Amino acid sequence: MSPTSYDLAIVGAGPAGMMAAIRASECGVKVLIIERNARPGIKLLMTGKERCNITNSQENVLTFIENFGRNGKFLISAMHRFGVAESVDFFHENGLATKIERGGRIFPESDRSRDVLELLLGLCKKQGVRIYDQCRIETVQHDENGISALISENGDTITARNYLIATGGRSYPETGSTGDGYRLAETLGHSTIKPAPALTPLLTREKWVRDLEGLSLKNVRISLVCGTKKNDERFGEALFTGNGISGPIILDLSKTAGSKLQQGEVKLAIDFKPALDQQMLDKRLLRDLDEKSNRQMDTIMLGLLPKRLVPIVLKLANIDPLKRGHSVSKDERKRLRLTMKEFPLTISGLVGFKKAIITAGGVSLKEVDPNTMRSKIVPNLFFAGEILDLDGPTGGFNLQVCWTTGYVAGESAAEG
Repeated sequence: MSPTSYDLAIVGAGPAGMMAAIRASECGVKVLIIERNARPGIKLLMTGKERCNITNSQENVLTFIENFGRNGKFLISAMHRFGVAESVDFFHENGLATKIERGGRIFPESDRSRDVLELLLGLCKKQGVRIYDQCRIETVQHDENGISALISENGDTITARNYLIATGGRSYPETGSTGDGYRLAETLGHSTIKPAPALTPLLTREKWVRDLEGLSLKNVRISLVCGTKKNDERFGEALFTGNGISGPIILDLSKTAGSKLQQGEVKLAIDFKPALDQQMLDKRLLRDLDEKSNRQMDTIMLGLLPKRLVPIVLKLANIDPLKRGHSVSKDERKRLRLTMKEFPLTISGLVGFKKAIITAGGVSLKEVDPNTMRSKIVPNLFFAGEILDLDGPTGGFNLQVCWTTGYVAGESAAEG
C-alpha cells in the first residue's frame, strides 16, 4: 500500500463502516476503509437469511430504543439525527425499493441482501472511498494526543487525521468477526463489557428433538421459565433443530436464557394453541373425541398438531397413541391440554458465537460520546456498529444501529 495519509481511516468494511465512509466522503474528506477479508460485507450478505432485514418500521425513537434495554438511551441523540425514516430514505434515494413485512421488518423489495451491499459499495466507489482489503491491523501507535498510525500484519503503516473502529463483534467468526476491535480498543485504554453470543439458537437436554429437526412452528407462544417464575415470553415462529430449537422468538429469548443459565435450571414452555384458553381447548378436544370416537389418538391429534409432534405430545401426556377417542378420560384430557399449552423443554446451553446473529457486550458506552460516537479517551478515535455495547432483538433493530452510529460517526469524524 502506498504511504498516503487520509482524513479518516475506518477499520472494518461492514454496514457501519461503509455507512460512515459514505457520510464522511459526502462531507468532503478523504476516506480509507481497511478490511481483513478479501471481500467487504460478507456478514451483511448473510443477514435476514440472505434477504437483509434493513431496519424496522418503528419510527418513534423512544419506542425504538426500548428494544435495547437500559443501554438504549445512548441512541437517543443519534437516532434523532439519522433514524429509521432517514435510513429508509437513504436507500430509496439510491435506488433500492423496500417492503414492510410482519413485525415491521423492512426488506429490499428484491429479497436480495446482495443488492444492499452493491448499493453501499457503489456509493463508496462513486465518492472515492478506498477499500484496502486482506489487511489486518496488528498494532496501533498512539500517545496522549491520540492515534498516530495503524500498523498492519503486512507491515504497512496507515496514517489519518481521525480513526474509526467498526469491526463488529465476535458472532459468525468465519466472516472475519473475531473480536479484533475489542483488542484494539483495549490497547487504546478502553474497557469492554465481556462479549457474549446474542440472538443464538438454544440447545436442549431432550434428545428427542432430533426427531423434530426442521419442523417449523407458527403462531406459538414460548415462555422462558426459571424455577416457578416466568422471565420472558414471545409470540411468533420457532424451528426445531437437531439438538435444540431456533427461530425468531427463540433468538430473542436467547440472551435472557444465557444469563439465567448461570443462576440455575432454565426451561421453555411452548403453547401450541395460544388463541385457545384451557376451557376453549377442552371443548375442542371433546368435540374431536366425540366426532372421531372410534379412531386412535395418534390419528385424532392430527387435527390439532403437526404429524411429527403428535407421538411426542402423547408420550409426554402419558396417553397410549393407540387408545380410541371414546376411551379417553377427563384426567387424560387434562394432561393433554397441559402438554399442548406448556410443552416442556430444558435448556442445556447456547449454540454460541458460531451461530449467534450478533454479539452482546462490547466497548463500554460510558467511554463514548453518544452525540458524536467519539471516544472520550482517545481524541481522534470513533466507534460505530456492533463493537459498541448495544444489542437488540431480531427485526432490523441491530442493522439500524449500524446505519445510525455509522452515519453519525462518519459525519462527526469529517467535521472534527
